Amino acid sequence: MTSYGGTHPTVLVRVGSRHAQIDERLAPTIRAIWECGFDTFTCCQDLAESNADWPDKLPHMAEWVESRRGWMLIDFPVDSGLAFLSAVANAGPRDAFYVRMTHWAAPDAWDVKIKPMDAAMFKDDLPSRFDLRLLQVSFPASDLPELTQRLHDHVAGRSVPPAPADWSTVGR
Repeated sequence: MTSYGGTHPTVLVRVGSRHAQIDERLAPTIRAIWECGFDTFTCCQDLAESNADWPDKLPHMAEWVESRRGWMLIDFPVDSGLAFLSAVANAGPRDAFYVRMTHWAAPDAWDVKIKPMDAAMFKDDLPSRFDLRLLQVSFPASDLPELTQRLHDHVAGRSVPPAPADWSTVGR
């Protein structure tokens, strides 16, 4: 596990045999994720800050960088990422937070992507072979307290029974 970009202050997080320097704002959340038994690859506590120099080299990225101000990111192996999403969803009500997690049209909707990766991307002598290895979860920093609480509730065995979702934020 590494922090994405190396821009932010980090703290050492240890859970069992896992340990890594983690962006300080995400450290309690990554600790909770690991306590749940989920694996992670990388994280970032503010994508715009980490990628602020991109527009200097790639001017077409300026709008994207600005749109990610105040947004966090956690990368997972696909299976762990899906288990993480299920745990967070089941540890709380199907409220506006849940709708941001699950519906692309909600205000401040989470950006969740499974990204195919080519084994040859960093090894020029290999033929291309794509595999699904990475689930990327990006969310507004304002969701961090609720996310961390839901992870604590999950690891403590607390869940909320299924119920109708409150779709009012997307007009359903």
